Amino acid sequence: MESSLTTDVLAEFATFGDYTVTAKLGGGTMSTVWKAEHRSSGQVVALKQVALSKLTRTLKNSLDCELNFLSTVNHPNIVRLLEVFQAEGCIFLVLEFCAGGNLASYIRLHGGVQEQIARKFMQQLGAGLKLLNSHHIIHRDLKPENVLLSSPQGDVVLKIADFGLSRTAYPNDHIETVCGSPLYMAPEILQFRPYDEKVDMWSVGVMLFELLHGYPPYRGRSNVQLIRKIQSCSCLPFSEPILLGLHPDCVDMCSRLLSIKPENRLSFDEFYQHAFLRFQGVGGEGYL
Repeated sequence: MESSLTTDVLAEFATFGDYTVTAKLGGGTMSTVWKAEHRSSGQVVALKQVALSKLTRTLKNSLDCELNFLSTVNHPNIVRLLEVFQAEGCIFLVLEFCAGGNLASYIRLHGGVQEQIARKFMQQLGAGLKLLNSHHIIHRDLKPENVLLSSPQGDVVLKIADFGLSRTAYPNDHIETVCGSPLYMAPEILQFRPYDEKVDMWSVGVMLFELLHGYPPYRGRSNVQLIRKIQSCSCLPFSEPILLGLHPDCVDMCSRLLSIKPENRLSFDEFYQHAFLRFQGVGGEGYL
């Protein structure tokens, strides 16, 4: 059996540390995430495998940021790190297993959701992002695939995950590294311009639009086509039937999160204090 876990077949029932791998959950170029069980307790976890040989200096810094952050926090809207160990030239992050999958799967299953569900999800994202903000961390890869659901139904709790591209950024820091997922990438990154923490706010805006519609606001076959599509739109491409059913506060938040110019985009504090998130009512009535 290959220790690198390069195929699903070979990965199944492979053992690393105290854990037995049972299925592949996902992954990318630098990491793979497996479903696994603790051999003695039977606890089900997510096992993130990172090959140390593939880490560039930038990725190593991001991994250090991820480990330092997750090892010191315990928050309901941040995926929990249980332990870390090394084996077979890889580092393994043992994370809580979220049985509900990710937000991308949820959107594929449900399509656009009602405004009150979108609000609830945004409130939970905001609570998690508040913790990141207090640690001066930007995620840089916020997207539905990196937002996990605690359970497949019932009172679902959202958890921000995959901090593999995260980094520390203090006020007035300007970053130039191009990274992220194009559909959720802020225009300034697509244009190779320096950026700050407001790139995460753009990503949140894309996710809010996608929750309401079932698809992201801008799509293109290439990054060039995507940025041209963004620049050519004088206003957000809301579906008219959906727009008619949205509260003005929801429309305002989405529009201001997706401001092309970073200086006009909502800051995190403005997002967190926005009236749309402060809504508290039954049957669609009442504001805090």
